[in-house]
Amino acid sequence: MITNRKHVESVARALVCAVALLLGLSASAAAQSGTFSNIVMSSVPTPRSYPEGITLGPDGALWFTESAGNKIGRLSPSGPIAEFALPTPGSDPAAITTGPDGALWFTEWIGNKIGRIAITGSITEFPLPTPDCRPDGITAGPDGALWFAEQQARDSKIGRITVSGAITEYPVPTPDSSPDWIAVGPDGAMWFTENAQSNIGRITTAGVITEYPVPTASASMDQISSGPDGALWFTENAGNKIGRITIAGAVTEYPLPTAGAAPYAITTGADGALWFTEQFGGKIGRITTGGIITEFPVASESEPLGMTAGPDKALWFALYNDNDIARAPACALGLSASFAANTLTTNFNLGIPESVVWSIDAGDTALLTKPIPAVVPPHAVALHFNSFPNGGNVVVKSALTSGLGAILCSEWTTVNTAQ
Repeated sequence: MITNRKHVESVARALVCAVALLLGLSASAAAQSGTFSNIVMSSVPTPRSYPEGITLGPDGALWFTESAGNKIGRLSPSGPIAEFALPTPGSDPAAITTGPDGALWFTEWIGNKIGRIAITGSITEFPLPTPDCRPDGITAGPDGALWFAEQQARDSKIGRITVSGAITEYPVPTPDSSPDWIAVGPDGAMWFTENAQSNIGRITTAGVITEYPVPTASASMDQISSGPDGALWFTENAGNKIGRITIAGAVTEYPLPTAGAAPYAITTGADGALWFTEQFGGKIGRITTGGIITEFPVASESEPLGMTAGPDKALWFALYNDNDIARAPACALGLSASFAANTLTTNFNLGIPESVVWSIDAGDTALLTKPIPAVVPPHAVALHFNSFPNGGNVVVKSALTSGLGAILCSEWTTVNTAQ
């Protein structure tokens, strides 16, 4: 069984709504706290192209796949989108990565090929030996070749292709495991997710495979990425968690605050935290290496998928349903607040890869306005405001603002200051 981006979206959204109702969530409850990220959209020229995978190219542009448009797109951070049609009709391009040869390499999920596109736009395709193997995730290995996951459950292989097109395939030991995504680990091996069997796999450049079970059964894991802490981080689409695995195989899982969010892509941001997309939550999220999660709304049915760090210290991601490529600053505060003994306490897990102005307000009272340098990785900060007046419910809001006056991100929460 293939369980990935091809899930039946209406069923998943119905489940999200049902869980929310069971939990008793209401508009008034949600309004007491919130987050904002300065997200900017760029529309893909081809209508209903369903952009999916995205990566930073060697030319400083963002390159992405158009799964239904059957094209590869290129977006310069300062310019328009260019599109390049694929030779194979209906190939369904999925993942894309920069290769060791200065070109972009991608998988054709239906076309059953590995593709290569030069930054000039010329395309070469390489057919795969296993029929209908559903190639998905792809990464450049430390051996000068590209490694990819063959997701078709009946075959379940990891593939390797040289820049000249020579292909080798390695069967995964667990049958029907459906490998989905693959990334290079800090140990020089490739690590991959097994979408159908809740395992994380490791394959050396010699083709030796080791598998590590994940505690959550039927987690339906999607993407995996090396983190800044020497571990690998992955998404559990059905498990609704972010996972972390050490190179020794020890696994930790972090449940997401949003029910039925279906985390999909994950990458390291310029702020030294992990950032991820929520396929059905309509959000992007940040998780620090200590496990602190902050979520930012995008749009309820935008279906954020692929994500990558850009050349401008921002996060770039594909909005599958909205047909957009989006940009968000790697900016989060991790705000919480409490009140006791006439003291308002604000707690942060502050991260930002550039100098900004940090502000804190409580109702109409400005508590702090201060220029700060970049904070990388995110730091825990606690600020105490003594002799704070008793006034009932007060909205505490904090923001990080650029030197040009644009709010990059903000967060707010309601505190009861009545004694």
